[in-house]
Amino acid sequence: MELRQFGSTGIKVSELCLGAMTFGRETPEPESVALLDRFLDAGGNFVDTADTYGGGASEEILGRALGRRRDQIVLATKFRMTAGPGPNDAGASRRNIRREIEASLRRLQTDWIDLYQIHCWDARTPLTETLSTLDDLVREGKVRYLGASNFTGWQLATALGQAQARGWEPFISLQPQYSLITRDIERELLPLADYAGLAIMPWSPLGGGLLTGKYRAGEEAPADTRGGDATPSAGLMRLRLQRERNFRVAEVVTNVASEIGKTPAQVALNWVRHRPGVTSPIIGVRTMAQLDDNLGAIGWQLDDEHLGVLDDASAIDLGYPHDFIGMINSLG
Repeated sequence: MELRQFGSTGIKVSELCLGAMTFGRETPEPESVALLDRFLDAGGNFVDTADTYGGGASEEILGRALGRRRDQIVLATKFRMTAGPGPNDAGASRRNIRREIEASLRRLQTDWIDLYQIHCWDARTPLTETLSTLDDLVREGKVRYLGASNFTGWQLATALGQAQARGWEPFISLQPQYSLITRDIERELLPLADYAGLAIMPWSPLGGGLLTGKYRAGEEAPADTRGGDATPSAGLMRLRLQRERNFRVAEVVTNVASEIGKTPAQVALNWVRHRPGVTSPIIGVRTMAQLDDNLGAIGWQLDDEHLGVLDDASAIDLGYPHDFIGMINSLG
């Protein structure tokens, strides 16, 4: 597996990142460990999880599975989501960050986390409180690098500016949703990340599975899929399935896959993997078959003709002020 420079840092990560969200939830521990072993054997060295995945089970499984291989892995986890029943068991306050970092270190059975990420913007906590606490964790050696996930452009720019002004450790990566289904980050976040030298590690590069061909327009989602899950956590997937445009994009992906002898998942993942600025898409798999399918997305690249077809089918309107700026710049 190809190794890529992780943004402006001095470390290298594999071109795919193994997402461990399913560990201890959809995927039992023995199968989870087998998935990790297969990924590492394929040359992967980048693994992402979060403190709330599986109620902490994901981190616990990784902690037991990595063992002596810990030094060879770039290990990322996240904080901020609700991790308990108490009123202070969520968010990016100093109190909660301190509690969650210790819990994650304990579950992961490690002395440090390579990439510690805020899982989502927290409007209730002063940004300076969050950033100063994260800076302390880096200075204490508990965390090597900091990242953000699910931020808007102005939120990320503000965080980077405050860190620079105060001499604090900045975010060096962004984990956004990005796929042929969801290209919204091309408006503000991708240009900002490029300007600031941030690594991009997209989540849901297969559109929650919609781009794999498992869903059909006008048909009920299969019961064993996220779209067929009735829990609140599947709400995003149900929204995707309500948009006719998404099924049109999925059909184009399937057609391209048929023409070049690849699976739809491989085509969709290959497209994300080669997008400008993308470092490592996060692959979230439940089974060995899904992992092997995803690994088939590396070692080749879509040609210009098929890239054009996919780009056109999934294109978004950048809107104002992007179209206005583009018009003015074109005039010289």
